[in-house]
Amino acid sequence: MKTKYILKGAIAALVLALTFSSCETFHDEVIDTLDVNRAFSPIDFKATVRNETSVELNWTAKPDADHYVVQFSADDPEFKTIFKTINVAPSELPVKVQLEGETVYSIRVKAVSSTGLEDSKWSITTATTLSEQLFVSPVPASDIEATQVTLRWPANTSATTITVEPGTITHTLTAAEKAAGVAVITGLKGETAYNAYLWNGTKKRGAVTFTTGIDIGTGILIKAEDNNLIQKITDSPSGSVLVLMPGDYTAQTGLVAITKTVTIRGLRTENKPKLKLNFTLANNPANASEVVNFSLIDLDMSGSGLTGAAIAISSAAPTQLGDVLISNSYVHDFPSQLMYGNATAKLKSFTVDGSTIKNVNTAGSADFVDFRATFVANVSLTKSTFDTCSSRDFVRLDAVLPANGGFSGTGLTSNVLIDQCTIYTPTLPAASRILYLRFVTNTATVRNTLLAVGSAVYTNSTATAAPTFLNNNNFNSPNLQLVGSNNRPDASATVLDPQFTNAAGGNFTIGNQALKDRKVGDPQWIK
Repeated sequence: MKTKYILKGAIAALVLALTFSSCETFHDEVIDTLDVNRAFSPIDFKATVRNETSVELNWTAKPDADHYVVQFSADDPEFKTIFKTINVAPSELPVKVQLEGETVYSIRVKAVSSTGLEDSKWSITTATTLSEQLFVSPVPASDIEATQVTLRWPANTSATTITVEPGTITHTLTAAEKAAGVAVITGLKGETAYNAYLWNGTKKRGAVTFTTGIDIGTGILIKAEDNNLIQKITDSPSGSVLVLMPGDYTAQTGLVAITKTVTIRGLRTENKPKLKLNFTLANNPANASEVVNFSLIDLDMSGSGLTGAAIAISSAAPTQLGDVLISNSYVHDFPSQLMYGNATAKLKSFTVDGSTIKNVNTAGSADFVDFRATFVANVSLTKSTFDTCSSRDFVRLDAVLPANGGFSGTGLTSNVLIDQCTIYTPTLPAASRILYLRFVTNTATVRNTLLAVGSAVYTNSTATAAPTFLNNNNFNSPNLQLVGSNNRPDASATVLDPQFTNAAGGNFTIGNQALKDRKVGDPQWIK
């Protein structure tokens, strides 16, 4: 028992001694700083490429840093050659730095102390820039000619050559061209789409596309002040290309008979000549075997004050007629049809491409593209805008039998294509039809198209073959998806609000990102 109490006493004495020893440590000075001899290295160092060649840098700043030093090395991970050095204050973060394209940059940053310590160690990251676009784009129309183009980029840019395709053209830049940022590329062909590239050695610094203007060649140049447009059309030989200088030709108005192959076009797409004419198409009385083609390109055509269709086939044509084309034009204010065929005739094709058609067929007694007795093999409406067109049917192909002067039921097929179009006629009634196709054998495809056509249906005729639909959007147009009543509904179409910039003012630029991504509608409004 005595040994037990002696052991307990010893343990108690030891615990008491340790307690007093620990209490004495509370009198030591508190450590509130680290004894270091250099600034802390930046952490969370990130480099993000913005706008192809601009790199945004960011890191966590420390309060003891006066500023930071950033160095860039191009295609050199060991920093043997420093491409650029900048100083960055903590308040400037994040910071954007403009670099060159198509380069892998190694980037390092260190802190410079505000208290006199040594600089920190480097923090390192990388960023890969994309292709640059230093060319003025699009190329101004005034800089594009038939056989040459003027290309522009920022003055004093590091660059060595410009290449152009097709043609494998290489233009070595002179010192003066580099200083000015301007070069003229010659040796091009008229009416040809080109791709041009700006290079600094092997690094691409710019890319732009353009299409050269008209090489008049054997074309017939016409001026508004000559006041003889209709006479020139009448007198020109078959196959003529009439090239109209910019100007107002509307004082010369009337119905013009086209009985031979002819193209009427503007000289400059950005300054379209203004016309007030409509046309009839027929066989050539001087050459009965000629297949007559007719093209209208780069024109501003008004139908104000005129009667009848913009283009019509009104008399029998024993020889098949060829192709009718409206391209890159503005056609507006025709009270009746855009294209009308009601005679015993065959037409190879009717095409509208890259055009804006506004306020056409608004009188109420006809249809927009309207073929009755006339057979048309192909109707093609592509990359175009149809603003307030048709008070009744949009495309009509009738089933006129041979006994009545038509060709329906004779083994022929009429095909309709609507692709990448914006069709805006929001007040159409339910009696209106987008595809009123009754020609016995017909096909139709509607794709990549934005429709805002009120209560219109696709059809109410059993003769209309089921169209092929792909990637369309029907805005406030519920009957385009109506099942029943002999309609041909587009069940696959979306019904998104395109968020037009100003539809009433004719600006159909879309704001809906989903439709932009899907590229629905006329490409001119997808930006």
